[in-house]
Amino acid sequence: MFLKFMIINYRPDIIDIENRVQSIPLNKMQLVYDFIIIGGGSAGSVLANRLTEAEQNWTVLLLEAGGDETILSDVPLIFPTLQLSKLDWQFKTVPSSTYCLSMNGKSCNWPRGKVLGGSSVLNAMLYVRGNRRDYDNWQNFGNPNWNYENVLPYFKKSEDIKIPELIKSPYHQTGGYLTIERFNYKSPIANYFLRAGQEMNYEILDVNGEKQTGFTYSYGTLRNGLRCSSAKAFLRPASKRKNLHISTQSLVEKILIEPTTKRAYGVKFERKWLKITVYARLEIIVSAGSIQTPQLLMLSGIGPKEHLSKMKIPLIQNLPGVGRNLQDHVAIGGITYLTDSPVANNFEEFGFVLPRSLTFNSVRQFVFNQSGPLYMVPQCEAMAFIKTKYANEAEDYPDLQLFFASAADNTDGGFFGKRGCGLNDELYANIYENILYQDSYTVVPLLLRPKSRGYIELKSNNPKDQPLINPNYFADPHDLIVLIEGTKFIQKLSETPTMRMLNSRLNRNLIPECSKFKFPSEDYWRCHAQHYTLTIYHPVGTAKMGPSNDPEAVVDSKLRVYGISGLRVIDASIMPTICSGNTNAPVIMIAEKGADMIRDYWKNF
Repeated sequence: MFLKFMIINYRPDIIDIENRVQSIPLNKMQLVYDFIIIGGGSAGSVLANRLTEAEQNWTVLLLEAGGDETILSDVPLIFPTLQLSKLDWQFKTVPSSTYCLSMNGKSCNWPRGKVLGGSSVLNAMLYVRGNRRDYDNWQNFGNPNWNYENVLPYFKKSEDIKIPELIKSPYHQTGGYLTIERFNYKSPIANYFLRAGQEMNYEILDVNGEKQTGFTYSYGTLRNGLRCSSAKAFLRPASKRKNLHISTQSLVEKILIEPTTKRAYGVKFERKWLKITVYARLEIIVSAGSIQTPQLLMLSGIGPKEHLSKMKIPLIQNLPGVGRNLQDHVAIGGITYLTDSPVANNFEEFGFVLPRSLTFNSVRQFVFNQSGPLYMVPQCEAMAFIKTKYANEAEDYPDLQLFFASAADNTDGGFFGKRGCGLNDELYANIYENILYQDSYTVVPLLLRPKSRGYIELKSNNPKDQPLINPNYFADPHDLIVLIEGTKFIQKLSETPTMRMLNSRLNRNLIPECSKFKFPSEDYWRCHAQHYTLTIYHPVGTAKMGPSNDPEAVVDSKLRVYGISGLRVIDASIMPTICSGNTNAPVIMIAEKGADMIRDYWKNF
């Protein structure tokens, strides 16, 4: 409350009242638009900007179920508190017997943004593009013009790089809508992570450049140290265009499709308890994300025949791949190392400890000096891409990503990590109660290319019922085997000369159900991973892009839904395989490329 009060009174740059998006009044909404975009997230924001920029005669309606960003969402440090708020759809996975076992109800939280800007408002702001081989593989799967050479210009198109040493890089560009910066504040322990990486013979490099294998300080979608969501980047500059209408608090319930011609011609949505129908002259574009895009397609009669029959939904197009091919970056949480801070004064910051970092003084620093720990993201101050023994040694194609956190679950008293992932009280007490607020760090290993596949299904034919999410983590045992290699690497890193200077030592408080195994051992970490299972918030693949002979393909390489004219999907759900890194930058790239596809097609009509 104090932070909010101070921002309102002293940070007009955050309030940004002149540029905030205004929702179109219902009495000014048109009956017909050239394009209707469903979802105002990372993809939808880009599309709304580019389509109205490309042709001033085109009219575009953007429908978003949530509202505008809050002023607190600009503050990097407190991003975990946005989860489980009104900005979050608050999805949960179905209960499991093989993963998420120490979460409340044996179910993992899956935050997704219910707000203009979508999950780019809730995320950790990390800007990572993935590996060039990801996109080369997409083309090899039968998707022409999706190789790295073809997608790199679209990564660069959106970018306004502010990192001095990268400005002249051939992999980066200035002048785009999306600002990329280093985080304004990093704690001293972040330097130790990179020095330890060098001692293990890894380079410090631009992981979005020529090579990916190596260590780096994190950089993100930031503007003047504050969050630069896709809404701030793409919607605010475009929102006053006469040919763009944005309707917030607008939940789309169904895409209208003429059953004989199979042409998508309109949408039904609810706003302020009113049921409204609008029509599209040219196209409807679904950018609702990897959970709600398949949900909406199925509610509209597009999806697996048997499932739609079970849900009593009339079938319009049998596409068995809708909701299938679900992939996510799964990780192991709770790998905590205690340290002895070399800082003599305990009230100085070395790593993130909540009572020292989030104070009245740090709020004043943030407000008046535009500095201090509120500009940090302690959950990932540095990162690395590494190859385990299961990766091809000859290729620059890492199979693990590591997040180096200057914080741990014990250093925030459960305020961020425990709450966000839904860790149950019993486990938290067993592992952290006797080390609360002690200097610690965490390294989170995540699996870049899981073999396991999950699925999304409808719970009912009611649009307001959340769909059933089954990520199917560890269904392929190889996934867990590779992840466990990450724990071995993290242990070796803790034994480098640099980390020994901190007396780095593994927290030996064990998950009770795993204490029967030798610690640390592969058996222990296997059990630990199944209990403390983390999503890295990267669901993709549920409306797969692929050739017409792929039985799971939902869209073609132009992102057009098979069998339905006037309908495209442009968001993370089209990814055939998950990219090797955080997914927000690739989604923005997909939208940039998709906007050009639409423009190139319709400019001849």
